[in-house]
Amino acid sequence: MINETEFILRLKDPLSKEAAFRELLMLYKERLYWHVRKIVVSHDDADDVLQNTFIKVYRSIDKFKGDSKLYSWLYRIATNESITHINKNAKRSQISNEEYQNLAIDNLTADVYFEGDAIQLKLQKAIATLPQKQQLVFNMKYFDNLKYKEIAEILETTEGALKASYHIAVKKIERFLTSN
Repeated sequence: MINETEFILRLKDPLSKEAAFRELLMLYKERLYWHVRKIVVSHDDADDVLQNTFIKVYRSIDKFKGDSKLYSWLYRIATNESITHINKNAKRSQISNEEYQNLAIDNLTADVYFEGDAIQLKLQKAIATLPQKQQLVFNMKYFDNLKYKEIAEILETTEGALKASYHIAVKKIERFLTSN
């Protein structure tokens, strides 16, 4: 396990920044990819968002104050980049974010990187029916197995609000899965 304080100092030091950043990529690239992929759905979009995330991290690591854990900060940036990506593409296509998400889900079966079966596709469709915040909370809790405290840091909200959002999201998903 790395000492986070020392690691952050290495990331901020011009002499060790490159090597420390490569280490950061190795530590978090896969976890962040799957986090982003659950939000944007498409593999290609996830790659683009992940690249933008790490560019932003590289450029702004000096502004990281250490008020939260490093991975919480990374997740927050990845989440915001994912939402920005969806909003920008939906606007460019002149459709709502929900319509954009549904198109992405519909295209999943053609995605060579999607290894899911019909049940997983149905779950993705159910998740896509949720409001964006509930999607984020559900994905982080259910798939990433993050604690409410960690999710609260990432989304900058209270644990109580997250618990309520997760509970409502689960009920909506159950209804979707049992009615379709």
